[in-house]
Amino acid sequence: MARNTYDKDEDLEETYNFGQLKRLGKYVKPHIKTIIFIILLMLSTAALGMLYPYFLKQVMDVYVPAKDFRSIVILGLFTLAISIYIALALKIKIKYMTKVGQNIIYDIRTDIFTHVQELPFDYFDNRPHGKIQVRIVNYVNNISDILSNGLVNTITDLCSLIFIIIFMFMINTPLTLVCLSGLPVFIAYVFIMKPQSRKRWRKQSSKSSNLNAYISESINGIRVTQSFVREEENIKIFNNLSGAYRKAWLSAVHLSFLMGPFVQIISTVTLAAIYVLGITWIRTDFAGVTVGTLVAFSAYISRFWQPIQTLADFINNLLTAVSYLERIFETIDEPVNVKDNPGAKILPPIKGEVEYKNVTFSYEKDHPVLKNVSFKIPVGESVAIVGPTGAGKSTIVNLLSRFYNPDSGEILVDGHNLQDVTIKSLRTQMGVMMQDSFIFKGTIMDNIRYGNMEATDEEVIQAAKTVQAHNFIMELEDGYNTEVNERGSRLSVGQRQLISFARALLANPRILILDEATSSIDTETEILLQRGLNKLLKGRTSFIIAHRLSTIKNCDTIFYVNNGRIEEAGSHYQLMAQLGEYYKLYSAQFALL
Repeated sequence: MARNTYDKDEDLEETYNFGQLKRLGKYVKPHIKTIIFIILLMLSTAALGMLYPYFLKQVMDVYVPAKDFRSIVILGLFTLAISIYIALALKIKIKYMTKVGQNIIYDIRTDIFTHVQELPFDYFDNRPHGKIQVRIVNYVNNISDILSNGLVNTITDLCSLIFIIIFMFMINTPLTLVCLSGLPVFIAYVFIMKPQSRKRWRKQSSKSSNLNAYISESINGIRVTQSFVREEENIKIFNNLSGAYRKAWLSAVHLSFLMGPFVQIISTVTLAAIYVLGITWIRTDFAGVTVGTLVAFSAYISRFWQPIQTLADFINNLLTAVSYLERIFETIDEPVNVKDNPGAKILPPIKGEVEYKNVTFSYEKDHPVLKNVSFKIPVGESVAIVGPTGAGKSTIVNLLSRFYNPDSGEILVDGHNLQDVTIKSLRTQMGVMMQDSFIFKGTIMDNIRYGNMEATDEEVIQAAKTVQAHNFIMELEDGYNTEVNERGSRLSVGQRQLISFARALLANPRILILDEATSSIDTETEILLQRGLNKLLKGRTSFIIAHRLSTIKNCDTIFYVNNGRIEEAGSHYQLMAQLGEYYKLYSAQFALL
């Protein structure tokens, strides 16, 4: 199963979408003044750097034959001053462009993470979390260099190339044409190799995503792995995914590395041609070629192919960056299906009346989980939802929290359609405790306060006392200030549920949702918890999903849900008197005791 999930590559588009670079411009725009300043600064260094070979030509052709040592010293000092200026300019460029690049990366990562926080549950239901994480961390990091240095270096090198060509034409036109003869070959090579390079880097990106997804799941599920002695099987899966990533990376890098030797070959061939023709033309006194001209051209050829090599590397990096940008912007563009509708209003303080009108919902098209569900719950009543696994119990309360939108029908709270109010104003008046009691890394105090960041320490402690968590917390080494690991690994399942319960209660909700809230709590603690909850639930509308039927006997209404419908509804005693499905479920459960 893991192989099928994580060895599936993400789809590749047929062509590069360079429009993503235009979108990247939105992040570059706030820093455009700094970038322009750095570009102008580097252009000045590029222009001054082009004087070196020209100075060398002057020394060899003019000053040495004339034994003008004073001019040679002056030219040497001038060259030193240029070198110092270039070094200082480079330092300034590194400082400012690194800052600009990291600021852009910060903005992109903030946008993608902010968007992920708003995505509906079904987005996470359909994707391994590692594949989401790799986009936020790895992919964003991989475009850092092209933003910090690649853009400025490319513009600077492109202008340097123009300067070099101008200087070479000023010195000698025939030798310049010989030097440029290798350029069409290089351009043809780039266009031939571009499709293959794109394909290989996209494949490498996909394999990296697969590997990270599997690593993420393996770490989260390490206890299950060791419990079922699956280490060897998992290592085999990991090695297969890691091997596929290594193969894809080597293939992409191999193609990229061919660019350097190819440029070097062209450079060497053109340099050899310059020497052969230059020496011949010196001997025949053709085209005004001198020894100084030939030496200067040797230097210019080296400088000519250096920016071309940089441009070639930039092209490779650009193709790779576009692959990453496509994945980053694909995530940012992921539609937020559950969001505030235009004109949504803030839900005023609620009392807690809940009504469902012909609500239908499906996770997959044409496979409804709920079918025309209708009910009305008065303010302050407690509702228990029971039924077989997969019947739609959790879906009912998830729709009330607007974690999903119904396919059809209406859900109303105090007569307000949930589609007409803001999600934040709804959820801040609800308390939700799900089956998965997630504990964040930090102190126990911080984890409970997560439900109400404005709560005082005394209010946090009171919530913990209400759900019977106070005693075990005080037995820990630092009490409420005890640090817990990610997912609360140092706590028992029951302890994590009690902390999550306190977190939900601290929000002081008018509507309280408990999804299997007591499933991992021992019987003794459950009895104590029920005493505190009876006082807390009074006057609040509550929805309780439970397989342990002893916990919901005192609820005002019990729904027996099956096949996406409410098949039975009533109090515990009313349903037992009907001798229906609830009666059978209750009798079967207590027959096992």
